[in-house]
Amino acid sequence: MNLLQVRKMMLFTAEKMVESEPALTTLDQVVGDGDHGIGIKRGFAAIMVLLQDEKFQPTNIGDFFTQIGTKLMISMGGASGAIFGTLFRAGGKSITGVTEFDSDTLSKLLNEGWQAVYQRGKAKPGDKTMVDALAASATTAGQLTSLKLIDALPKIAQSAMEGAEKTKQMIAVFGRAKNLGERTIGHMDPGAASMAYILKYMNEYIQTQ
Repeated sequence: MNLLQVRKMMLFTAEKMVESEPALTTLDQVVGDGDHGIGIKRGFAAIMVLLQDEKFQPTNIGDFFTQIGTKLMISMGGASGAIFGTLFRAGGKSITGVTEFDSDTLSKLLNEGWQAVYQRGKAKPGDKTMVDALAASATTAGQLTSLKLIDALPKIAQSAMEGAEKTKQMIAVFGRAKNLGERTIGHMDPGAASMAYILKYMNEYIQTQ
């Protein structure tokens, strides 16, 4: 995919993330502050505005994702803004200068993003956070770099969703959910769901092209 195609993919993804706000809010009302969906909607609505602005002209795919991350960080606010912003900013910086978005590029984006998110918040797989979906998708992406993106992305998105599903069996150790202890068992982490949705919608777009 070239830069224009990536831009269209992320506009589609942003639109779908905004539409996902009610589902994410419902999840967060059970295990969090109830505002995760609102933050995601605010952040991705800002992405939609950015991507439809003709003045937004990133020089390459790395620059594109770095600026996406900055916009999320600024517009979402709170812990989620910092985490999802870090994912795209660090991931984008790791592919600076890249002009073709393929399986290898996505692997670098996810793996470098995951490491940066870990360095920032110290959450690891098993802690019931977005890292459970991110780490699962990054691991799968690292194994599929030789495949075409259209063939790799369904498997990467599936891994993210499986990672999110596994959070239902975990006890939260971060945020407000930590205070609920075992009462969080049986409920999916909203951040993990958001991470899985992002890759799900990226894949949906690619499969229709």
